[in-house]
Amino acid sequence: MPFASLCHKIGNQFYTRHLIIMYYEIEKILTKKTMPRSQRNDNFIDKTFTVIADILLKVLPTSNREKQAFSYYRDGMSAQSEGEYAEALQNYYEALRLETDAYDRSYILYNIGLIHTSNGDHARALNYYYQALDRNPSLPQALNNIAVIYHYRGEQALENGQTEISKLLFDKAADYWREAIRLAPTNYIEAQNWLQMTDRV
Repeated sequence: MPFASLCHKIGNQFYTRHLIIMYYEIEKILTKKTMPRSQRNDNFIDKTFTVIADILLKVLPTSNREKQAFSYYRDGMSAQSEGEYAEALQNYYEALRLETDAYDRSYILYNIGLIHTSNGDHARALNYYYQALDRNPSLPQALNNIAVIYHYRGEQALENGQTEISKLLFDKAADYWREAIRLAPTNYIEAQNWLQMTDRV
């Protein structure tokens, strides 16, 4: 799946479900129980993404293993966008099992980290973000998410009166935000403002 990063970008553009709310027909809900996710896309956005992904799978020279890995990755993204985190994780773990390309694995690991962040398991999320960065150091969104977790922990420490620990955690957050901003200078405006306000630029 040497094109996972491209499809990840495509997915980020198309998977903005909070902007488009679709009501599913009862028939489609019943169909969901019997069809694989890749065959039961219920709205235009899903169908468009699936068509593009299927075209890429046919056009680009890839092995069956790579195609399977991408299929699991795509289904994981779809489940994740619907908040079906357990299903998304199952698909991502299968994609990881099949995927051999380090760069493509970084996106799978990053998405697993996102799910653990959403579930409030920050320690596990950090582990997956670090694994993603080991395979792809130019992943600013992973750097940003690590910074967000350290910043959150810094705020918690401050609330508990642990001033020195909070300073260390804020400094660590700043390190990761600076690197994320270096890689994506027009992103993370709030982080840039925080760095300036706290003299950590």
